[in-house]
Amino acid sequence: MLALAQLYDVRSLCAYVTQGPFTKLCMIRGGLQDGMSITVCGRVLLNADRFNVNLQHGAEVVALQVNPRYQMLWVGPGYVVHNTHQNGTWGWEEHKFETPFPRGQTFSLQILITQESYKILANGKPFSEYKHRMPFLDVDRICVVGMVELSLVTFHSLAVRNKKIKKCIKNLQILSNHPRHAALPGSLVSYYKYLTVPYKSIIYEGVQPAKCIIIQGVITPQAKRVEFSLRHKTGIAFYYSLCFDEDVVVCNSYEDGTWGNEEQSGLKLFERGQPFQVTICCSPDNYKMFVNGENVCTYSHRYTKLEEIDVLEVSGDVQLSFVQP
Repeated sequence: MLALAQLYDVRSLCAYVTQGPFTKLCMIRGGLQDGMSITVCGRVLLNADRFNVNLQHGAEVVALQVNPRYQMLWVGPGYVVHNTHQNGTWGWEEHKFETPFPRGQTFSLQILITQESYKILANGKPFSEYKHRMPFLDVDRICVVGMVELSLVTFHSLAVRNKKIKKCIKNLQILSNHPRHAALPGSLVSYYKYLTVPYKSIIYEGVQPAKCIIIQGVITPQAKRVEFSLRHKTGIAFYYSLCFDEDVVVCNSYEDGTWGNEEQSGLKLFERGQPFQVTICCSPDNYKMFVNGENVCTYSHRYTKLEEIDVLEVSGDVQLSFVQP
């Protein structure tokens, strides 16, 4: 399912430095761009008291800090602080008195860069928005500090010049336990990575409530149709189809050899030739579909044995760069 278009030494994409056992730094060549998406995946250590994900300019200026904190070492609720450090001082803290990053559990953190703000998603769900306090174009590195183990950092961006679309998909995977990299603990291997379409992946333990699926890619310039399906052994629990010629989205289910009643809506936020991030979140009652952080669809369950829905499929006119099933 995985096709490597090109393989690069890490230094050709970014300069990666291990500054300590709990500090990881990666230079962002070319800096941030409007429309870029950064995804950080990892696991919070069981005895963590806090960790930071920083977007920085140089070593001292922090444009955005996402800082989960825990009230006590083993018990008590956590919260998340957002802030900026410039001119030698921290600004005012913005708090979210909840944490989607429990100790001892895996997490994914997505940061979407827009002209006005950073849109932050946690485990695929919209979590917060942070207005820019300094130009995001100045950011040249991402730094993760604290008691967290990283598994993946991805950069997904689109540059438009002279009306020609130039895709730049940078996937950085930590291989610190791989025997070939035993001499480089915490190092990264970087490459352009495309997933074969049609794409199919197992969803381990099925689509349980609170499960979120993340899909990143680019719609092809002449796209006619793109389809996302959550399947079980005998049918399709959730079918989401982008029909570009008709400018419509179709949602449906396929059970007992028959399609159900279609639910249609206008084609929102998906454009030919443009990148996207889709997040499908499952609740006890429905699926919620988020596109680039915005809720565009709510689809009530027609097939309710959620643990049996264990296959994700993506097909059609799309290039996939990252999937977290």
